[in-house]
Amino acid sequence: MSTGSSASPLPWWAKIAAKIVLSRLPTGYALWQRLGSFRHGAMDEAGYACSVFDSHVKASGLGDSLVGKRILELGPGDSVATAVIAAAHGARAVLVDAGRFAQAAPASYADLVAHLRERGLAAPDISHCRDLDELLAACDARYLTDGIRSLRLVESSSVDLVFSQAVLEHVRRDEFLETQNECARILRVGGVCSHRVDLRDHLDGRLNNLRFSERIWESAFFARSGFYTNRIQVDDMLAMFEQVGFVVDVTEVRRWESLPISREKLAAPFREIADRTLLVCGFDVVLKHRSDGES
Repeated sequence: MSTGSSASPLPWWAKIAAKIVLSRLPTGYALWQRLGSFRHGAMDEAGYACSVFDSHVKASGLGDSLVGKRILELGPGDSVATAVIAAAHGARAVLVDAGRFAQAAPASYADLVAHLRERGLAAPDISHCRDLDELLAACDARYLTDGIRSLRLVESSSVDLVFSQAVLEHVRRDEFLETQNECARILRVGGVCSHRVDLRDHLDGRLNNLRFSERIWESAFFARSGFYTNRIQVDDMLAMFEQVGFVVDVTEVRRWESLPISREKLAAPFREIADRTLLVCGFDVVLKHRSDGES
């Protein structure tokens, strides 16, 4: 579910062509991950992973103690770091992604464990773990890798915090509303969702994804090539959150100073969108059940 923007100097159209070719070669994801061609976020970096976790916990307002809490991350990407971090806080993690992208070698999480212990946290002992499954067991965590089908398996009213970091924009457009419905279903009374959404194109950080017609962009051919974003604009996304019964609190909005692309280069549906909407390149949002007494 999570795919970061590429730092390559290639122009956006060359990145699309390259990813279409690479995604169809008979080579495993692990190789492309090592080469940096397909990278699902930066949660495999200890300091970054902890800062992301801390920022969402802070936004949630759940308090200083996470002991006994259950935390679900949508789109953990290249790492199950959240499982280790949650365990260090006395919580349990459920990680849901669209594929098994995470680093499999337990040794790759040694720096994270050391970082957590330097912070005075009781990080789990993973020194005996021989594979990813044993590491997850040591953290009392679940790692589910079949996208929306996996989310349906999570028990109702069982999660205290759902969070994602630049992931919601990658959920397939025709699965977005169901994904939010599932998040609402699994969230406990008093639970919180915290999301950071990046509306840039994840090609060169602009709006080149809006050049394409829906027929082309939403095709399976494009969607499975490693650069897909759902192109749901901020107002529509917020409306979908409300539609499933969430009270929506937008805590931060990031904007371009001017449109990063001329309107005549946009596909027809996007040319009619107001500047105030297209200028939003990202936002942070906190969601709570309407039944929790919010209005």
